[in-house]
Amino acid sequence: MTRKRTKRIPSLPPRRGRLPVVAILGRPNVGKSTLFNRLVGRQASIVEDRPGVTRDRLYADTDVMGRPFTLVDMGGFESRPDEGLAEGVSRQCKTGLDEAALVIFLVDGRTPPTSGDEETAELLRRSGKPCVMAVNKVDGERQEAEAADAFSLGLEPMVMVSALHGRGISDLEYLIYERLPESEPQPDDEEEDGAIRVAIVGRPNAGKSSLVNRFLGEDRLLTDAAPGTTRDPVDSLLEQDGARYVLVDTAGIRRKRSVPADGAEKMSVTAAVRAMERCHVAVLLLDAEAGIAEQDARVLGLAVDRGRAVVVAFNKWDLVQRDQAAAAKLREQRKDLLAFAPWARVVQVSALTGAGLPGLLTRVREAYAEFDKRIPTGALNRLFAEITENHPPPLRKGKPVKLMYATQASVRPPTFVVHATYPEALHFSYRRYVSNRIREVFGFEGTPIRLFFNKRRRRGDAEE
Repeated sequence: MTRKRTKRIPSLPPRRGRLPVVAILGRPNVGKSTLFNRLVGRQASIVEDRPGVTRDRLYADTDVMGRPFTLVDMGGFESRPDEGLAEGVSRQCKTGLDEAALVIFLVDGRTPPTSGDEETAELLRRSGKPCVMAVNKVDGERQEAEAADAFSLGLEPMVMVSALHGRGISDLEYLIYERLPESEPQPDDEEEDGAIRVAIVGRPNAGKSSLVNRFLGEDRLLTDAAPGTTRDPVDSLLEQDGARYVLVDTAGIRRKRSVPADGAEKMSVTAAVRAMERCHVAVLLLDAEAGIAEQDARVLGLAVDRGRAVVVAFNKWDLVQRDQAAAAKLREQRKDLLAFAPWARVVQVSALTGAGLPGLLTRVREAYAEFDKRIPTGALNRLFAEITENHPPPLRKGKPVKLMYATQASVRPPTFVVHATYPEALHFSYRRYVSNRIREVFGFEGTPIRLFFNKRRRRGDAEE
């Protein structure tokens, strides 16, 4: 399963006490850091083919099927460590185990269980912690047979995986999803007294601070013709027509190669991206006079990857609205550069004159409503029955792929899980067709949706 996730720098425990913690526990050199990187979706933990590389606990926020959690990579656990560094690492592991809501017990499938594996399994049984045992380094069916000794540890459920090659990871993720407790409310993501958090994002000098000032009716934020005036995100509360908004002015986001590797601008861009992660709706502010650039598409991609609702606002529209050639050029640029998010709401505004601002807030409210919308399971499955009848999935080795049932796992963004017999046989084009049909029937204009296919066998299906 390919996903892009919201990620945070894992050097310190992020948002402790808010998201459930999933800890990866196992003896040295069984592949914990490789699995950590695989689940997080990036090279967050250093990996080398020797024991003892990871010592401190590393944290990263990620999600499975839309359900967020904090993943912890720990050093190699030894139930009877020698004094010194090994003892300190084991203490770190026990601390991580204490805070975990779920434990992934990772063992090496290429070798029989060791006495250390057996003692760790007994420790987990005594702890009463929910646990999933993952047998790593199982790259094929032959290795599965060789890894059968892991059953002797007596922990269930058990799944065979290859963290290096991605084999079995979707099955592991579903086991995590099934056993993961709901996260506690997160202040960063909650409405403040019912307020919708709106991040104003875009390239430098698009008019973001001027737009917020116009909404507030005062020069609350410093503006200047020179790009880069805004450094830190600034929250401003706006009440209008009975609705409440928290407007977050952010620094302009330039191309990565144009930003110095260190210094204030890099920190400002990082803060802008994090503000985007905390918002409900991202307003991508474009300079209509300058046109749409590839960097605008990259900023939009950041919001889409982070699952935020999106409104695209063309600022300085008063300067181009009578220029038919300029308007036609903008339409072509939007078709070429922003085509990956055709569902995004679009509005024309002028921060200078205030034109279009009420319409922008209307689009923000509409996008937020779609972002937070839940579809009844019955209606969703009626759609999937129609999809299966009118456009059945392709065959896999002569066997039909069956879409058994679907559920909406979460909102913000709307996330759907489809249980199918052979999801790996579903081509990208068919997945896109299913996603488009969901939008055609249920809307979701203004918000990305996430669609996951989980493998489930029907009773009576033959094993391969």
